[in-house]
Amino acid sequence: MSQTIPLYDPDDLARPPAPGIIGSGPAMQRVYRLTRQVARSKASVLLLGETGTGKELIARAIHENSPRKNGPYVRVNCGALSESLLESELFGHVRGAFTGAVADRIGRFEAAHKGTIFLDEINSTTDKLQVKLLRVLQHKEFERVGDTRTISVDTRVVAASNRDLADEVAAGRFREDLYYRLNVVTIHLPPLRQRREDIVDLVTHFLQIYNEENDRYVVHIQKEALQALQDYDWPGNVRELQNYIERAVVLAPGDELTLDLLPEVVVRGRRPAEPDQGDDLDRMIQQLVRTALEQAGEEQDQLYEVVHRVERELIAQVLRQCGGVQVKTASRLGINRNTLHKKLRQYGLSTRNNGAW
Repeated sequence: MSQTIPLYDPDDLARPPAPGIIGSGPAMQRVYRLTRQVARSKASVLLLGETGTGKELIARAIHENSPRKNGPYVRVNCGALSESLLESELFGHVRGAFTGAVADRIGRFEAAHKGTIFLDEINSTTDKLQVKLLRVLQHKEFERVGDTRTISVDTRVVAASNRDLADEVAAGRFREDLYYRLNVVTIHLPPLRQRREDIVDLVTHFLQIYNEENDRYVVHIQKEALQALQDYDWPGNVRELQNYIERAVVLAPGDELTLDLLPEVVVRGRRPAEPDQGDDLDRMIQQLVRTALEQAGEEQDQLYEVVHRVERELIAQVLRQCGGVQVKTASRLGINRNTLHKKLRQYGLSTRNNGAW
């Protein structure tokens, strides 16, 4: 009898995929598992998350855990350059292609050959550039600006956006075909307010870094200061926390991080602790399943019907929330559009009246 050998060690998948990535809560463990699993593939990856949630750290971890780890890792901030400059930056140019092009220059895609290119803020690209990016993803080829010679590359693309690209597609600001090429695997990075259990570890990590950098010895945290850090909503996420810890280390007169060393916005932003929404959701699902099992008894057909009714209601409600926009609905449900089409036909749901049946 043959024995199935698992592709991944579950314990290994749950560990941070690279040094400097901090957090052990369930939200980050999901990110770690996806990062390690997708790293070993050739698939394009889309990272979605608010500013400061660590998208670049995960992009680099994907590269360093992949078969391409010995190849180049190239980062491009698509939101920092104009369309013409970004086109030249990505694809290169030949001498005389435009004013100031005094010599041939290779682009970032060529520089990342046999490695990984990280396209940060890809939601800020124009339609013209999105067409060229789509061609590179589909055919692995492009031309430099001002040239007719086609260049082939073997470059893996990891893209990131601080906006939901499904929303951008629905609003006509992002090409749907490029979205699906990028969205082979999507990793959602949770904001810090949804992973408060990691704040203590993050504070400890940043204290160690900035103590070493500034030759300080801030090793204790006042109880009130820690409570303020855990209660704050962190609109700037981990990056904001990192800045405030550096500030506290620099200003601390002794070896303790106290409340008065924190910015006023953190102290004033304290709020009552809220129940964990994930725990509430688990309890609701458990109660639903228990009720369904009690009513169904031993009837398999009834259990089958329960599963399908729950799925139908979930799809219908998400469809209504998304205004009947299928691309957005599929993204929120975590399925592709073809699967959504099949489900809509199966359950008799209509996009015209936003999920009624």
